[in-house]
Amino acid sequence: MKNKKSYLKKLLTIIGFLILINFVAHFFFKRFDLTTDNRYTLSQTSLNIIKEVKQPLYVDVFLEGNFPGEFKKLQTETQQLLEEYKAINSNIVFQFVNPLENEDERDVVMQSFYDRGLTPLNVTLNEKGKQTQEVVFPWAVVTYGNKSTKVPLLKNMMGASTAEKVVSSVQHLEYAFANAFNTVSKTREKKVAIIKGNGELHELQIADFLKSVRENYYIGPFTLDSVAKSPEKTLIALKKYDIAIIAKPTEAFSDQEKQVLDQYIINGGKTLWLVDQVNMEMDSLMNNGVNLAFPRDLNLNDMFFKYGVRIKPDLVKDLMATPISLATGEQGSATQYTKFAWFYSPMIYPVDNNDKSKINPIVSNLDGIKFEFTNPIEILNNNIKKTILLQSSPYSKAVGTPTEVNLNMVEERPDQKEFTDKGNLPVAVLMEGKFNSVYQNRVLPFKDNDFSPIGKENKMIIISDGDVVKNQIDKNYQPLELGFDKWTNNLYANKEFMMNCLNYLLDDNGLINIRSKEIDLPILDKEKVSQNYTFSQIITVGVPIIILLVFGLVFTFLRKRKYAK
Repeated sequence: MKNKKSYLKKLLTIIGFLILINFVAHFFFKRFDLTTDNRYTLSQTSLNIIKEVKQPLYVDVFLEGNFPGEFKKLQTETQQLLEEYKAINSNIVFQFVNPLENEDERDVVMQSFYDRGLTPLNVTLNEKGKQTQEVVFPWAVVTYGNKSTKVPLLKNMMGASTAEKVVSSVQHLEYAFANAFNTVSKTREKKVAIIKGNGELHELQIADFLKSVRENYYIGPFTLDSVAKSPEKTLIALKKYDIAIIAKPTEAFSDQEKQVLDQYIINGGKTLWLVDQVNMEMDSLMNNGVNLAFPRDLNLNDMFFKYGVRIKPDLVKDLMATPISLATGEQGSATQYTKFAWFYSPMIYPVDNNDKSKINPIVSNLDGIKFEFTNPIEILNNNIKKTILLQSSPYSKAVGTPTEVNLNMVEERPDQKEFTDKGNLPVAVLMEGKFNSVYQNRVLPFKDNDFSPIGKENKMIIISDGDVVKNQIDKNYQPLELGFDKWTNNLYANKEFMMNCLNYLLDDNGLINIRSKEIDLPILDKEKVSQNYTFSQIITVGVPIIILLVFGLVFTFLRKRKYAK
């Protein structure tokens, strides 16, 4: 009887202790992340964003259905991340949906997804030698009030296996969802000026980029033509914008226009320059077969020199090249096209750095970017901090201009020795610091009572190729997605790179820094699993049963021995 009371007392103590722990936990919430890479620990920026969500925010994830193990892993990681968000703010409501669950509506559903830009993937299922085709939608849609945006769950990586894409995508998940939450929940505040008046790209040629920019920022064209009549008023008007984008100007800037841009920069205005120092167009080359590449004078050399860089009037020739598609003959009534490596169109990857923590978030976890007739950037010494974002491959070199460019160059088989110790040419540079005015200690083109020779803390990005932001046009004169090449059906990371540049320059809440997060995601080796399929089954299924059986026998034996006495 005494033992029974003692046992009951211990039981009540344990129950009381558990109730106390639950009561305390209700007021002091804490989740523990035991992963070595802190995979499920949300950044402070993510926490700040979701804490501002005051009403239900709905996330529809279309990664549901029968698909390979890699996508199951992506599904699991996505679910666990969303659970972390929901644990912080119960207004985050998510569900996983199989859009093709109803076979009768399959075609209609797929067409609606295509119309919304949610492109599906065809994947092959391999199960013990049997192959089947399945359609996967690696997308999510975030809705908050009357605003919604799509979230790509699978990053495009040319030449990468599905497993490698999944690893890269998991690293990108927190940024993708945080950016989407920020897009739908925050009101637009920053203003983006698209500079016009000097032969920049037409709006249709940068339409897809502008569409993406418009989701988060106010945007408007800003012409410099008014500088000739009223330069001071033009400068005052430009200062109302947070950033100015100069996309591939083809006409020289006047000294007055330069002073307006210079003082805009000196007073804290961000700038994103996409400049070609060589006159050479792919469209003209495709029509004529041969063209002369020659230097383009934009009257910006002294300005860039003062800021700390020089864009050389050379062409970058790179063995790490993107392909072009050329007609090689006719078969019947259909023209045959063949892909050739085009060495004047480099495939640029982020600067290789063994220390991942030192890679700038703009290019972190980024795939190849297509450049076209780009120019090398020379880094000059001054007080400005410069970060090389992108550079050509080690097997590249600068070709001086003027020079003839001929489509027959696709037949060239360059010797790698020609490129030895000539590569790694910068083509995109981030500059941060206090810029000195190009008109410091010089006669001003126009009188400005508020002229400042030394600027505020600022940053700008210079890219030596205007075509990086240029989208192609389809047969109906509609803009295609930025980075998509309709001739080769390749999708490059141009759009992601351009948006990263813009977000970094305008980012005040550190959202872009989430891109630097590194996750070590183990992936099963399919070959080893296939070779050791039976053994793996025994280990995963048989061993637990044997352990349970042994435990039961030992427990029964000890119990009998105890009560036999």
